[in-house]
Amino acid sequence: MTMYRSLFAAAALIASAAGHGMLTSPSPRLPGPLMVATCGQQAANQDTYGNIQALLQTAQNQPDYHPAECMAWLCKGYTYADNTAKLQHYTVGQVVPMAFDVRAPHTGVANVSIVNTATNQIIGQPLKSYASFASNQVGVQPDELSFSVTIPDVGTQCATPGACVIQHYWNAASIDQTYESCIDFVVGAGGAVGSSSSAAGSSSSSSAASASTATTSATSASTATTSSAAVTTSSATSVSSTSAVLATTQSMCSGTTTSYGATVTVTHDGKGCELIQWAVWSAQTIGFLSI
Repeated sequence: MTMYRSLFAAAALIASAAGHGMLTSPSPRLPGPLMVATCGQQAANQDTYGNIQALLQTAQNQPDYHPAECMAWLCKGYTYADNTAKLQHYTVGQVVPMAFDVRAPHTGVANVSIVNTATNQIIGQPLKSYASFASNQVGVQPDELSFSVTIPDVGTQCATPGACVIQHYWNAASIDQTYESCIDFVVGAGGAVGSSSSAAGSSSSSSAASASTATTSATSASTATTSSAAVTTSSATSVSSTSAVLATTQSMCSGTTTSYGATVTVTHDGKGCELIQWAVWSAQTIGFLSI
């Protein structure tokens, strides 16, 4: 019996060592302290090339396995918190080369998709799909090992680190084995730069507008000064002209005179002279003229 157990253990080790497949580039998520805390040490020790079903079979009987917290069906339980240094920064339309390593083929289907890690749902359409992947009949194809994906416009959904992953999903249903590999990334930095440039442009425009306003204000002030000077000149001219009019009318008019204030004397002749002098005096009294 002991011999059989030893052989069984050895076979299990060989199967585990053989592995199956995972993304190798860009650098994918791997096990870390948070995975150990949620899925258990034995789960974290499983071959990174192995399938999710085998991981859960090992973990479920361990005391440090917490099924409510272990997200085995999202990136095989590997977390962003354990892989922050691997975060990729992409822009919309960027072509990203990827590499996948198959150590043991199992006919199945596969896709490469952007996944929302909060909901474990694909965002939009798969970036790449395989109706047949790692076929046992025809063998692994070159396009299954080396390929590229184009980053789509996902708005702001993947602007926060850890919010999204590019996930390679391979399901060999005939043998009930599923493999998941994930790349952490953010997209939208290009938009942020654009916004920053736009903000800088707006700032420059505002500065230019302020400068223009200041120049206009200075021009207005200059105009106001000029206008003030013109008014002063006009006032001086008015005073001179008014004094001349009064002097002329007084010399031409005859009759009784009466002084109003310190500067105006009106001749009462009941004719044109008196009317002119009253008009001049009234104008200077209400502020139109000054003597």
